[in-house]
Amino acid sequence: MTPGARVQAAIEVLDRVFAGAAAERALTGWARGARYAGSKDRAAVRDHVFDALRRLRSAAWLGGLGDRPFAALDGRAVMAGLLIGRGEDPATLFTGEGHAPARWDAAAPDGPMPEAVAQDCPDWLLPRFRASLGEDAAPVLAHLRNRAPVVLRANRLRITRDALAERLAAEGVETAPHALAPDALEVTGSARGLTGGVAFAEGLFEMQDAGSQALVAQLPHMTGAHVLDLCAGGGGKSLALAARGARVTAHDADRARMRDIPARAARAGASIEMVDDPSAAAPFDAIVCDVPCSGSGSWRRAPEAKWRLDPDRLAELTRTQDAILDRAVSLLRPGGWIAYMTCSLLREENDARADAALARHGLRLERRWACTPLDGADGFHLSILRDKAA
Repeated sequence: MTPGARVQAAIEVLDRVFAGAAAERALTGWARGARYAGSKDRAAVRDHVFDALRRLRSAAWLGGLGDRPFAALDGRAVMAGLLIGRGEDPATLFTGEGHAPARWDAAAPDGPMPEAVAQDCPDWLLPRFRASLGEDAAPVLAHLRNRAPVVLRANRLRITRDALAERLAAEGVETAPHALAPDALEVTGSARGLTGGVAFAEGLFEMQDAGSQALVAQLPHMTGAHVLDLCAGGGGKSLALAARGARVTAHDADRARMRDIPARAARAGASIEMVDDPSAAAPFDAIVCDVPCSGSGSWRRAPEAKWRLDPDRLAELTRTQDAILDRAVSLLRPGGWIAYMTCSLLREENDARADAALARHGLRLERRWACTPLDGADGFHLSILRDKAA
C-alpha cells in the first residue's frame, strides 16, 4: 500500500468508529477485507487511527469541522487535520491518485482554537482534570495526546530483569530499565514482533505498563499469603502477585474475561486458581480490587474511551467501585488488607472512593500512591486499606 492508500484506509476505519463501532473491531473488519495489506500496512493504518483518536478534537478543528459531536465527525477531515497539526501538508497524501484520498482544499479554520479543543479533552472533563491534578493537568493532557511507551515485566519466577535485557538484546530488542518498578524494562527501539520471539514463548516476560507493575511492587509482603484478585480480567495482576510469592485466587464478574489466564499462567510457571464464587474460599489475607473505571490514565492506549465517557457513565462507575469495595470487606480476614486500584486520573474514582470506604467500614489507610504519564507510565492510583484488627 502507498502512504496515501494507508491514509484512505484509516479514513474508512475512522468513519466506522464515528458510526459507533469499537476501534479494534473496525480495524479487524478492515483487515479481513484487505487481504492485500501486509503487516506493515496494517500497523501503519492502526497507528493513523489511534493517533487521530488521541488528538480527535484538535484534528477535527484543524480539518475544518469546528467542534462537532463524536458521531458527527468525518474521517477525511480528521485525518487531514491530524496531518496539519503535525506540520505536514495534506496535499502530499491527499492526491486523488490510485487509492489515495481525494485532493484536500478546505480552508483553514478561523479564530483561535478553544483551550479544551487544543488539549483534546471533553469540555465537561477539563475542570475535573484540574481539580484532580492541579498544575499537572495541562502537561498530563499533553502526554495523553501521544503514544504510550512499551514496557515489559521480567517474570522473576524465571529470570532477572538484567538477564532478560541481555536475552532480548540477543533477539534484536533494545531495552532500558524503568525507574518506576524493579522488574520493568522499557523497549527503546521497535517493539514489532516482540511476542513472537523465543523469550516470550519461554515465559520470561509479560507486556505490562510500568505503573501497573509499580502498583504490585507497592503492596505489603505477601509470600505465602492467600490473595484474591477480585477483578482479575486477563490476569496481569494475578501473574504479578504470583511472582511475588502469593497464593492467588482469581475472580471476575465476567468469567469470559479470565479465559487467557490458564495459558498465561502455564507459560509463566505460575499457579492461579480461578473461581466463580470467591466467598467459598474466604476469608482472604489480602484482596486486590483493580476496579472498572474510566480508564483515563490509559487513554493513550484506548483513546476512544475518552470520547465515549459522559457524566452519567462516570457516576455509574463510582457506584460500581463502591459496591466492589463493600464486597471485598466482606471477604477479608480480620487484620487483612485491601488494595484499591484504578487506572484513572480522576479524584472522584480514586481518593474519594477509598475515603468513602474508610468511613463506611472503619478501615485504616495504610498507604496511598499514584503515578501519571509524567512518570513515564500510565496513570494509576493505589490505596491500601487495612482492617483495624491488625
